[in-house]
Amino acid sequence: MTDTPAQDTPPTAPTPRRRKPPRRVTVTAVSKITPRLVSVTVTGDELDGFADAAPTSHMKVLLPPSGSNQLVLPEQAPDGLVRSHDESLRPVVRTYTPRRYDPETKTLEIQFVLHGVGPASEWAERAAVGDEIAVAGPGGRFTLEPTAERWWMAADESALPAIGTLLDALPETASAEVHLEVEGPDDEIELPSAAKTTVTWHYRRSATAFGAELADAARDAVIADGTRIWVACDAATMRGIRRHFTRERGLPGSSLVTRGYWRIGEANHPDHDYGED
Repeated sequence: MTDTPAQDTPPTAPTPRRRKPPRRVTVTAVSKITPRLVSVTVTGDELDGFADAAPTSHMKVLLPPSGSNQLVLPEQAPDGLVRSHDESLRPVVRTYTPRRYDPETKTLEIQFVLHGVGPASEWAERAAVGDEIAVAGPGGRFTLEPTAERWWMAADESALPAIGTLLDALPETASAEVHLEVEGPDDEIELPSAAKTTVTWHYRRSATAFGAELADAARDAVIADGTRIWVACDAATMRGIRRHFTRERGLPGSSLVTRGYWRIGEANHPDHDYGED
């Protein structure tokens, strides 16, 4: 009798990760923190996932298209989201940091930087109680190391909400040196933390000199052994700071977390720009 040769079992294709569909939420409060930073609080019945959001995490915010108050959400398909049938009603999608979530009231705070022309900035300028938007997430790969005792941080106004979540999460055993580049003194905000923090506000030397102050702060930084570095600003500045620390100073890449939140001339910069390329 001849044995029948065993047949290889074809590999099983990985199951695509199913993203949570966007959840509709309603605006319950709008207030200006500074002349260019707006706090929008929303509420909804399906926001429980935000209770577990890590510091500096991100989410997608879906807004009605320009000139419309109608929010038509994409349909859910097995492999994720698909576009709306009517492209004219396709929502504007942007990436933001969930600033605070209150599980008791199911309210989520989102902070918008007002930068003039742009669908999200323009929406935040006119946002009112009762408006409807949608959120998806939260996501992100940052994990806070509770044993890290020293931090050096640099960010511009686009990352103020993320900086706030990180400082909120630091224990009292930690210390943080924070450098923030903004347009001027009206952009300064309170950033409380249990950690021992020193916050230096740098005013942009000219209207178009984005990142110059942060680059200088990085060159002047005294970085002790074991310091964790966190940087989020425009992509070009972030990459320059990362190169300075890793190539010129020889710091290990594992000691840095870097994020390019936006890029000059680009309307919707990807939320996965980590500067590691």
